Amino acid sequence: MSGYNAAEWLVDRHVAEDRGDRVAIRCQGRSTTYAELQRRVWRAQRLLDGLGLAAGDRVAMVVRDDEDFASFYLGAIRSGLVPVPLSTMLGGRDLGTIVADSGARVVVVSAAFAGVVAGVLAAAPAVEHVVACGEVPDVDGGVAVHAWADGAAGGASDGTPDGASGDGAGEPPVASTTADSAAFWLYSSGTTGLPKGVMHVHGNIPATVRTYAEQVLQISPDDRFLSVAKLFFAYGLGNSLTFPFSVGATAILNPDPPTPAGVADLLAAERPTLFFSSPGFCAALLDAGLEADVFDTVRATVTAGESLPANVHARFAALSGSPVLDGIGSTELLHIFISNRLDDQVGGSSGLVVPGYAAELRDDAGTRVAEVDTPGYLHVKGDSAAIGYWQRPEATAAAFLAHAWVRTGDVYTRSADDHWTFLGRNNDMIKAGGIWVSPAEVENALIGHETVLEVAVVGGRDDAGLETVVAFVVPAAGQTPDATELEQHCRAQMPAFKRPRRIIVVDELPKTATGKIKRYELRRSLDAG
Repeated sequence: MSGYNAAEWLVDRHVAEDRGDRVAIRCQGRSTTYAELQRRVWRAQRLLDGLGLAAGDRVAMVVRDDEDFASFYLGAIRSGLVPVPLSTMLGGRDLGTIVADSGARVVVVSAAFAGVVAGVLAAAPAVEHVVACGEVPDVDGGVAVHAWADGAAGGASDGTPDGASGDGAGEPPVASTTADSAAFWLYSSGTTGLPKGVMHVHGNIPATVRTYAEQVLQISPDDRFLSVAKLFFAYGLGNSLTFPFSVGATAILNPDPPTPAGVADLLAAERPTLFFSSPGFCAALLDAGLEADVFDTVRATVTAGESLPANVHARFAALSGSPVLDGIGSTELLHIFISNRLDDQVGGSSGLVVPGYAAELRDDAGTRVAEVDTPGYLHVKGDSAAIGYWQRPEATAAAFLAHAWVRTGDVYTRSADDHWTFLGRNNDMIKAGGIWVSPAEVENALIGHETVLEVAVVGGRDDAGLETVVAFVVPAAGQTPDATELEQHCRAQMPAFKRPRRIIVVDELPKTATGKIKRYELRRSLDAG
């Protein structure tokens, strides 16, 4: 793709082809057409162009899921800059550490997060500009603050900062980019330590559309996309921006933290056709006692982030009355590469390899595991793969291998009919009594008990220092899980060596911003105890 720019493809193309009056975004009752979004993107582009940035410069974003996110993310890409969406769940110091790592000179921040700016700037002294979407935060001298007028609310400003050139008229130029040009970075969720900057290029975006969006979800311009997962990480970015915008469909954005009640209201009011969730949030929706009719327009639910237990899969499919497609993706591959299908769902399985990707299992020596139902380390390749980690050469060499293979860090098995089943992360597997135990298998058993909402299984140590299976369970609403009863429940479903030796009831499980369980924190709590 010579002369290709992802932002131009996602927005300008629709206006040029007479689809400008289609609704691109629904957000808190507001509608933004593709023509209106294009003008917002151009305004954001002019603002950024006035800050003296060069091609490839990073623009950190601490922005809610709303029109401003789309405007600055796409405006930066259209100018050849590199937007870096960051977790809105982090505090200022943690965000500042990531901003400093990225080398971003500009931070765009929503008014809701104005309080983190001081912490960001303290940890990232190289930042020169803050763009405020709404309330302008107080900052120490040396950093210029620029107000972004809310075009969706009727603001008249073109977004050009004071002292910058430009009168707001006309179309700003599209950067001379190709499919191989730097486009955006996403920071990994940090389940095993400091987040890493995953570097993606322009061509990675249409690659996810050609594969998963078109061939598995079979998206169309008439689809309406609602995602629990936020835009600041790979899963949500595809669900709520690149997938709908690729076909001129509508993204339903929720700026607020997701709650079962709030999402139920959005389902009822906005009538999405595709719903994207995490397994944990599906369990929470089941626990909330929703009426089935809120899912009347949903033709499929997609889950990712953690393995979806077979019990939750069956219950949610029954509630929604439509297919539930669990799958696995990664920040490195940008979206889902193994998935259940609209006409083929297997509970407890991640499904089949998505057309356009290749997958294989390897052993500790790196040799391909050809036997079915034999655990191995999952390796994947496809055109959506990132080009590496920012300033992490050793981590890049460990994950991005020869012949375009990416080592995912997941342990899987493959069945005779090519369905793939998740067993755990490399460092999540438990060796109890000298035999490997999959946390996912034990979790699937426990989640089937009526008193359990969520569960995470990790390896602990007994008094003799031997590794044992430990389960942390979150109670379902109005329930009080009993450890003895849960142990008996497991006894009936699995061999003795796999059963948890300790069951600990907790109010909630520690999770990353992407909804993945921080198992290392649970292991650390056992060591501390």
